[in-house]
Amino acid sequence: MVDVKEIKSIRPVSFTLMSSSIHAILAFIFAIILAITFGAVAALVPQLAELGRIIAAFGIAIIIISPISAFLITVTISFISVILYNSLVPRIGGVKLGFEGNEIRSIPVMSFAFIMACIEAIWAFIIGLLLASALAPITGIIGTVAPIIANNTAGFTGSVEGLGTAGVLGALFLIIGLPVMVFIFGFIGHALFAIFYNYLIPRVGGIKLELADIVRKGREITSIPVLPAALAVAVVFTIFGFIRGIINLGLYSMAGNAANGVVSLITTTIGFFIMYFIIVALITIFYNFLAPRIGGVKLELE
Repeated sequence: MVDVKEIKSIRPVSFTLMSSSIHAILAFIFAIILAITFGAVAALVPQLAELGRIIAAFGIAIIIISPISAFLITVTISFISVILYNSLVPRIGGVKLGFEGNEIRSIPVMSFAFIMACIEAIWAFIIGLLLASALAPITGIIGTVAPIIANNTAGFTGSVEGLGTAGVLGALFLIIGLPVMVFIFGFIGHALFAIFYNYLIPRVGGIKLELADIVRKGREITSIPVLPAALAVAVVFTIFGFIRGIINLGLYSMAGNAANGVVSLITTTIGFFIMYFIIVALITIFYNFLAPRIGGVKLELE
């Protein structure tokens, strides 16, 4: 029997620390792969031999900078996202999960899609506001120099004034239009994820969470079994890959190249499965490694 529980709140520090640490490790691995790739290219291409030292220095810089920047950026994003989630739950309800033992058997669509889309829309509003603030001085400069340009170049007047108008319209789009678009597409994307998850999980098995009771009705995710999580998420995103491949097939067919469309359909579908399986497997492995050392994510289920 499925027991539906709502995530009433998430402890910001535990989530932020775990998320940032995992992203830093992933960034470190990516930086090493990138540095090795640069080194291999420099060694295999004689024309780049003289640039070997520069490439090596660049690779070392990436290895150092990438994990640090990933950690700091993720700290900000994760902490604010959790604060937004905890603030929205009393107003619109939190994410609900259908548990059967320690396995997530279902994800109620509306609760999951709505709050996730709201958080993404708020982020889009914040980013749009910052970008619009950056555009404001540029628009002011254009408005100042427009009369001067108009006096010197009569034929260019409309173009300069058009740039100023475009800046105002762009700012309005960033502040209003962008959050609306992000909410709509985010809601659709998360709703589809929940629908695919609910349809496929009874056939392949769902994500499992090992939970431990802590004080004040809290639960700590002590570990996440790797294979069930990686397989469940990868299978769901394989459907998204298939949809992407169908779109590519249609575009290639319209261009008269159906053969490449079929190849794109196959490679995109398989590629999504492999990519998300590896990513989720790595995330869960690192989570299980870090949880006993820095503490797992703590949340309140009701």
